[in-house]
Amino acid sequence: MAELWFYHLEQASVDEALPELLTKLLARGGRAVVASQDEARLEALDAHLWTFRDDAFLPHGRDSEPQASRQPVLLSTETRNVNGASMLFLLDATPIEIETLADWDRVVVMFEARDEGGVSWARELWSAARKGDAEVSYWRQNDQGRWEKKA
Repeated sequence: MAELWFYHLEQASVDEALPELLTKLLARGGRAVVASQDEARLEALDAHLWTFRDDAFLPHGRDSEPQASRQPVLLSTETRNVNGASMLFLLDATPIEIETLADWDRVVVMFEARDEGGVSWARELWSAARKGDAEVSYWRQNDQGRWEKKA
């Protein structure tokens, strides 16, 4: 079963934090699926991942495009592992069944502090994961912007 890592974004937005996490994963040879039920979010991320830094971009694609299985980062409205990814990033209260966690090595649940619905969703998922004996951890950014494991 996958580890669930809950990233509580109090200082950074998803648009700021996600590209850096994906960059680190790709540098280690990993692959990812980024799932959101918000089509507008996925469209914005699709553009943002090409331009988030002047000196870098993240190769990625949409699951609706040809050769989706070849993409190192796949943007999707579903939590299917189309590209052989080890990590799933869940955004925008995208639901996942605890039983399907075996498809992933790690699931990163990202939620912004200013989004009350997202915080509520993360709490419910945390509770369900704990009841299902999943390994969970909670991460927050410190004042320097580095991630620290808090639970």
